[in-house]
Amino acid sequence: MPLMVQALLPVFILIMLGHVFRRIDFPGGDFWPQAERFTYYVLFPAMLVFKLGQARLPASAYGDIALLIGAMLIAMTLILAIAQWFWRWSGPVFSSVYQGAIRFNSYVGLAAGGMLLGDQGLSLTAIAVAIMVPLLNLLCILMFSLVATEGPVRLVPVFKAIVTNPLIVGSVIGVVWSFFEIGFHPLIGGILEPLSNLALPMGLMTVGAGLQLKALRGASLPFIVSSALKLVGFPLMTAGLALLLGLEGMMVQVAVLLSALPTATSAYILARQLGGDAPLVAGIISGQTLLAIVTIPLMLSILW
Repeated sequence: MPLMVQALLPVFILIMLGHVFRRIDFPGGDFWPQAERFTYYVLFPAMLVFKLGQARLPASAYGDIALLIGAMLIAMTLILAIAQWFWRWSGPVFSSVYQGAIRFNSYVGLAAGGMLLGDQGLSLTAIAVAIMVPLLNLLCILMFSLVATEGPVRLVPVFKAIVTNPLIVGSVIGVVWSFFEIGFHPLIGGILEPLSNLALPMGLMTVGAGLQLKALRGASLPFIVSSALKLVGFPLMTAGLALLLGLEGMMVQVAVLLSALPTATSAYILARQLGGDAPLVAGIISGQTLLAIVTIPLMLSILW
């Protein structure tokens, strides 16, 4: 447990450092929104191409990861449907609870995966992220169309956003690069490696800069249910599913880590666009990120 805390502590210190810098308006102007954009479109894709391009994973790993992730998302969706049957929240509230309980922050996941499990763990985490991101977007859009959105959801823009997602594009390029064992010319590697090294610290600080702590005032039952399911219920359920499926090893460690992460900051954007409860989502994002400082080391120490 102390070693795990020591490994994860830099992740959360960088998040809080970004929040402090944003609060004191350093370095000023609109730096942090632009830094988040640069990280999303340049640094993280470069890191995924570079790290995955060097990975040498067996072909069976991809199928096993996809099987476990599919089982995780279906099981959590069923649990959330039962919660909605019990509490009967309004459509916008339930869609926000759903996002808070099933989405994950890929920046934190990639950083934690690399720090805890090394380059191979980072590669497995990146593959899992590439599988989960499109599935989660489709599930969340479907949920909005069922309970929150007035009128039909336009699927073409959603599909375009998924296939052009920089994290997915970078992961696909990296997997293809690895599969054909192309390798990196020193010039290409010399460009990608420093960008890769910059991606995780910058990504974590932009997570901190985006926290809205004022949204935590008057935390409600939906916030509590969503956070409890995400930070405690989801990793426990994932470990149980892995046991039932007969899976083990680093792949299961990565799946448990991803399931224990706080929800994604992109959930707020989706809630605003499709009629969710955006203030509730802002509180869920900020609250879960702070709670995860305690819950991630605790759940990993129990389940790994």
